[in-house]
Amino acid sequence: MFLSLIHHNHFKFIKVMGKTKTKKPVKDKNLEAELGDIAKLVLGKLDQRGLTLEQAVSAIQAVGSETATEAPPKKTPAKKASAAKKKPASKAVINVIDGQKLSTVKLDWKEVWYTNCPMVSANNIDQELGWCRQEFKNIGITYDYMRHTPYNDFYPHYRHNLKNLIRFGGLYPPIAVHADLNKLVLLGATWVYEGGCMAVRIDDKISQMKDLKGKKIGLSKSLNSLKNDWWRIQEHMGILNMLDLNNMTKDDVEIVEFPYADDWYNNPEMLAPMNNPTDLWAARDHKHDLAFRPLETALLEGKIDAIYTQSKVFQHLQEDTGKIKMIEDLSRYPDWTKQVANTPAIITCTEEMADKHPELVVTYMKAMVKVGKWANEHKRAAAELLDHQTFYRDAEDTYLGIKDVDMVPSLNAQNLKAITIGKDFMLEHGYISNDFDVNEWARPEFLQQGINAWLEEEYERTSWSKVATGSKLEAKGVKM
Repeated sequence: MFLSLIHHNHFKFIKVMGKTKTKKPVKDKNLEAELGDIAKLVLGKLDQRGLTLEQAVSAIQAVGSETATEAPPKKTPAKKASAAKKKPASKAVINVIDGQKLSTVKLDWKEVWYTNCPMVSANNIDQELGWCRQEFKNIGITYDYMRHTPYNDFYPHYRHNLKNLIRFGGLYPPIAVHADLNKLVLLGATWVYEGGCMAVRIDDKISQMKDLKGKKIGLSKSLNSLKNDWWRIQEHMGILNMLDLNNMTKDDVEIVEFPYADDWYNNPEMLAPMNNPTDLWAARDHKHDLAFRPLETALLEGKIDAIYTQSKVFQHLQEDTGKIKMIEDLSRYPDWTKQVANTPAIITCTEEMADKHPELVVTYMKAMVKVGKWANEHKRAAAELLDHQTFYRDAEDTYLGIKDVDMVPSLNAQNLKAITIGKDFMLEHGYISNDFDVNEWARPEFLQQGINAWLEEEYERTSWSKVATGSKLEAKGVKM
């Protein structure tokens, strides 16, 4: 009985103890046990003094009433609370496109961000060497991979929506950006002989293109509207080129479209900050990640009879499975115009960066020339570095893929024509809405200034530095 009385008057016990809580007691086994212990103690005391339970409860209620009418004790003045610390303003700039939030870091021209594709380029070598970072450090500029900060998501790589970004990567995304989103500047290009292959199941009785008449060829379709569908464009162009070289047209085959989500860019595990693109590809195990080969599963399951794949790179990884063989390879033809497959890899930046901060662009181009020259002279070492972020089977395979490639970026006539071929295909097939002149898009002065800056450095290192006075003294106005 006493236990139930105490439980019923628990709020009064609290008042007696000088507390202000009036909350009804909550049924709790631990509380019941504690009250039971208290009840035993109280009952023992009552017995010792010859008091009844009713007297004890009345006394408790009386004390509770008196306490309620008493003036509350004066509180000691609290020390002035220190002003709440203001949360630092977010460094992210959020834009909503097609209902999805895009995030970029706030613009600061004391920072330069870079991004690249897992392709053959001087930038993919430099991210391991760090020479470009040193060049920027020399002029007081921070240089980092775009995803080094959590405030940049992956989309500047495709949309170039970060004004202080320099991109060295596949051909089709920057063409789409310059045509339809915002104006870029073409700074340089690296041509790689790839083209593409037609892949079929190894046990099928298909050994040449004419065997595909009436057969199904897959064509992927990204459902991600925020980025350029570069993989589809590459497949589309390669398939048509292979049909053309074999006196066939798309009417001789059945093109089967395969939509896919293409949404790994938003996976939480992929949004952790990364020091350079090697971290990204290591996290993806990219050489065996079928996200980069979206049609391979459909081929092996028999849903289609053939797919496009890149020569040398994906080709060898797929052949190594023992399940796939190639029946056509565009890289074996003397007509190099059939080998444009998201290549050449090109360097682009925003017009604002080029026009208002040209020194940043020249610094980058100087570093790319320097790294490219080193790579040309040390192809096997370059292959070891590229193997971390390209799709060649291994370092030896990478070497075979780059041994004839000029790693110094160029805006020569062949590169500009290759870029034009890619742009014209995109326009003809509705991958871009607006046309432009590639020769006007190119701004060769930045590459030339980068070459000149590198040559001056080389001359000082190898020739003029051998003179006691040295060129640095002349540069400071010291008379010789």
